[in-house]
Amino acid sequence: MKPGMELGNARLTEGIIAAAMRVHKEIGPGFLEIMYEEALAIELTSSGITFERQKLLPIFYREYLIGEHRLDVLVEGSVIVELKAISALEDIHFAIVRSYLKASNLADALLLNFATARLTMKRVGREYHPKLENEERISSFPRFLVSRFIHG
Repeated sequence: MKPGMELGNARLTEGIIAAAMRVHKEIGPGFLEIMYEEALAIELTSSGITFERQKLLPIFYREYLIGEHRLDVLVEGSVIVELKAISALEDIHFAIVRSYLKASNLADALLLNFATARLTMKRVGREYHPKLENEERISSFPRFLVSRFIHG
């Protein structure tokens, strides 16, 4: 992350990173992403940090719902945690996480790669876009879409 572009959830992201470091120290690299997700869930729970796994994120094009995506982990409704178990992070991984931030109207994310000898942790902030509150964003959509978005 560029200097001066600190995440707004610094204390929370520090707690998430500490949990991820405990997971990596305990089981090391070489396993499937789902195993790290499971272990991270155990660590977050034991740390008293609330989270949702595989959180559905509705994806809109203009005012139309075009599909859904699952976020690996959404922590306290404000930080997206994207998990990887790959040899190295590439620019596309950062671009994808920024797309998740834009689609969710959130500002902060962590990109964690467990497949390296040392845990790779990257803080990702949203590009410069005006931030809308979820209620403002939802109210601009047609009612039939809002109903599906809120009620599933």
